[in-house]
Amino acid sequence: MAKDEEILAEVHKLVAEEKELREKLQHKEIDTSEEHQRLRAVEVQLDQCWDLLRQRRALRDSGADPGAAQVRPAEEVEGYLN
Repeated sequence: MAKDEEILAEVHKLVAEEKELREKLQHKEIDTSEEHQRLRAVEVQLDQCWDLLRQRRALRDSGADPGAAQVRPAEEVEGYLN
């Protein structure tokens, strides 16, 4: 399983991609529907990364192995908001 630093690096990569998508839309390099579709995928991945980090920290805080944390399915992670 990935370490916290690796997960955070993925978060930074996804945030950069999010920014790039918004810039491409602004410069009309992509259309709105493509931007929304791709942004949604990035947002789900970000939510999964943050969830994984929270799991790892909770396990670590309770004295358990943070390596036991696993990426949860998008449907589960996104369901937290509903």
